[in-house]
Amino acid sequence: MPANRRLIATGLIVTGAALFALQAMALAQGEPTAPRKSRVPAAEVVGEPISCINLSQIRNSQVRDNRTIDFIMAGGKVYRNELPQQCGGLGFDRTFTYSTSLTQLCNVDIITVLQNVGGGFNRGASCGLGQFTPVKLIKTPKAG
Repeated sequence: MPANRRLIATGLIVTGAALFALQAMALAQGEPTAPRKSRVPAAEVVGEPISCINLSQIRNSQVRDNRTIDFIMAGGKVYRNELPQQCGGLGFDRTFTYSTSLTQLCNVDIITVLQNVGGGFNRGASCGLGQFTPVKLIKTPKAG
């Protein structure tokens, strides 16, 4: 290979290596990215947290993310439960089960994520509940 072609080839390799190194440095420095929109709606706390809610009063539950569940009660009252730890898969699968011998769901109870696999459910992570905080969901105007 002629000398000038070797120089060009070497230059391209060095340039490529330098660009690769710069890209790695930029990623390591944590270039700012657009913030991800949270699925947890804003809420105003309207009372003191409680340890338990009555099972017969729960009308719906809405999983917001890996750590937040809103329990919608009869009459429209909402209790937000912030789990003490992230619960793997909860925010993705958005379905869970629990077992209790009481007529209440309490902050000492454990929920288990249900993973939808091929039309059936498999048990996923099990996680402890937190306190139930009464909240009023804040409606935000939709962009459009």
